[in-house]
Amino acid sequence: MSSGSAPGEQADLGSAATPGKRADVGSGPAPRKRADARRNEKTLLEAAAAAFVASGVDVPVRDIAARAGVGVGTIYRHFPTRADLVAAVYRHQVEACAAAGPELLASADSPYTALTRWIDLFVDFLVTKHGLAEALQSDDAAFQTLHAYFLDRLVPVCADLLAAATRAGQVRTDIEALELLRGVGNLCIGAGKDSQYDVRRMVTLLLTGLQHRPPTP
Repeated sequence: MSSGSAPGEQADLGSAATPGKRADVGSGPAPRKRADARRNEKTLLEAAAAAFVASGVDVPVRDIAARAGVGVGTIYRHFPTRADLVAAVYRHQVEACAAAGPELLASADSPYTALTRWIDLFVDFLVTKHGLAEALQSDDAAFQTLHAYFLDRLVPVCADLLAAATRAGQVRTDIEALELLRGVGNLCIGAGKDSQYDVRRMVTLLLTGLQHRPPTP
């Protein structure tokens, strides 16, 4: 995409000011514009995620634009390539999953309930965003750091939930967060390939096995 201004638009030079006056950097609509830009990008990413769920990562950009209520050009201004868009959706979903951990821990009736609800969201991320996993096997540079990013953001969240449930005496003490996420991830591999395979039932069985059982006399 060209970096120049569109016909009829004035370039935003940022540093322009009335001669003899300092530009008032700390005032004006800039913070509001940044907030609007964040909301607009969130809308685009949510529309893209919904389109990926419905039609896979190869869905036409015009379909994503229609869901977001914007023009195709707006999509390309934010995400010049499909790889950029897929990577951004992936990061957006990871961030949503990461943010949910502390919220669930604060609102759920027990740490174990918070953990199980968070794992349910994690399963949503792994299963319903079909096509992202395949796309992330790409050699495109946009995907190179995403796996490490995924681990860096979600393993600590899972660890906090496990620690809280352990302190409450609700889960076993010999399970690590990375082990749990890998176990759930492995159970999700069969989803969508076998109509008789119920991934949520399998994950529920795994989580049930985490629960602390006092030794019987």
